[in-house]
Order: sequence, then C-alpha cells, then structure tokens
Amino acid sequence: MWCSKVDKIKWCLKAKNGIELVEPNSNLAEAYLKKAEDSLETMRLAKSRDWKISTAYYTIYFSIYAILMRIGVKCEIHSCTIEFMKRFLSDDFDSQEQRFIEGSMKARIDAQYFINRDVPDELYDDLIKKAPWFLVKCKGVVIRMDERKRNKIRQEIMACI
Repeated sequence: MWCSKVDKIKWCLKAKNGIELVEPNSNLAEAYLKKAEDSLETMRLAKSRDWKISTAYYTIYFSIYAILMRIGVKCEIHSCTIEFMKRFLSDDFDSQEQRFIEGSMKARIDAQYFINRDVPDELYDDLIKKAPWFLVKCKGVVIRMDERKRNKIRQEIMACI
C-alpha cells in the first residue's frame, strides 16, 4: 500500500482523534453492532424525516465502526472512518457502496445542521431501505475478519505512518 504526502489516510493518521491502531477487540465490535441495531430500531420508530436520516446514517456508521474495532482501529473523525473503509475494505465494499456511504454522511450533515438543505427523496428512500441491509453486510464482514486479514490491513496502515 502506497501513501503519498497528500494522502487523506496519512492526514487521518496524524490528526487528533484520527486513525489510530489499538488492540483488535471482538467485544467492542459486537457492542458497535448493537449500537447499529439500536439506531436502526430508532430509525423505524422516528416520525421526523431528519431523525430517520440521522439514525439511518448512524446504523451504517456504527456498522462500519464495528469492523474497525474488530481490526483494531480507532477513529473519531467520520470522514476518516469512511476513507479507511474505502482504502482498506475495498474487497468488502464496492465503489457504489462507498459513494452511498459518503452520500449518507452528507445527508446526515445536511439534515442535522442545516435548515435550507434538502436531502433528495431518492437518497432518503435509499438510506431507509439500505440501512438494515448494510448492518447485515457489516456483520458478515466482522465474522469473516480473520487474523491474516487483520494483520495485512494493520501492516498497510503502519506503512502509511
């Protein structure tokens, strides 16, 4: 894995609360999957479109974060978590799924922080439809994440430091 000086991963590795290697933790991975399930249930119960968007996004985000915990990666910057997924989990998530996740984050930001930014109906419908599917997919990735794959990803991260 090659990292250039202007690489976003390199920036995320240096940023405060960015990407950091920690001990792989199956228990935390399971806890984040539970948080994703809770977010999904909240999405189903929410009446507000904005809250449905936010909770759908957090279902997706916590699902991805569970994979990071399984690998042993901590990151508190959402865009860095997504960049990590794009770079190191590209075998598990294709470019269309990666764009969907980026669009989901933008939709959550627009819904949560702005009054004058509408989330298109098509993206809203996709979020609501795909959030449960995404959780199931990430559970599968967590289950399949073996030591060999974890170590390979961790070595690639260390090569960027």
